[in-house]
Amino acid sequence: MKSVLMTGASGGIGSAIKKLLLENGYKVSTIGRRDAQIVCDLKDSKLLAKEVEKWLKANDVDVLINAAGFGLFDPLESTRPEKIDELISVNLTAPITLSHLCLKKFKKQHSGHIVNIASIEATRHARFSSIYTATKSGLRDFSLSLFEELRGSGVAVSCINPDMTKTPFFNELRFAPGEEDGSFIEPKTIAKTVLFILENPSTVCDITLRAPKFGIVKK
Repeated sequence: MKSVLMTGASGGIGSAIKKLLLENGYKVSTIGRRDAQIVCDLKDSKLLAKEVEKWLKANDVDVLINAAGFGLFDPLESTRPEKIDELISVNLTAPITLSHLCLKKFKKQHSGHIVNIASIEATRHARFSSIYTATKSGLRDFSLSLFEELRGSGVAVSCINPDMTKTPFFNELRFAPGEEDGSFIEPKTIAKTVLFILENPSTVCDITLRAPKFGIVKK
């Protein structure tokens, strides 16, 4: 049984990933602010490192999935500095920190897999998305660079860049995916992609999932 450590398990994409992995025989441990094996706020990088290091000493891990993240789509000049720090901490710093911590164990056992959930915004440039795009493109480029660093080590690195996905991610935003079929991705599609990647670790290092149609609903 492979052991998975993941963030974002309470979110729409993360919960779909967790459910599918459990159904396929994986053991899943989570990091989160509540109802998690490692209770920690991802914004607190020092506490995150301390708690995860302690957990890793007592537990095996074969897979790290960084699925946590939130969106911010406002003009830069109207965004508070503390909100910028929060976005970078959750979307970029936490995945890098967790990858660093798990990598020590992965390299020692000559196996392991890091899967990062980025965004379609990592591949393009949208209005009012400068900070969010910076975090997600940073996560994607981090993944691709780490892939090159670890080639031949037995440790795999994969990044998924999903298009607009129908989840609570948009609850606090001023827009959402369109209602028309084909204008969004279902969380289960991303979960199936994660499972495929884990079952074929030498196959995918970077994959972008697109909705067949473009559609946005303004609130």
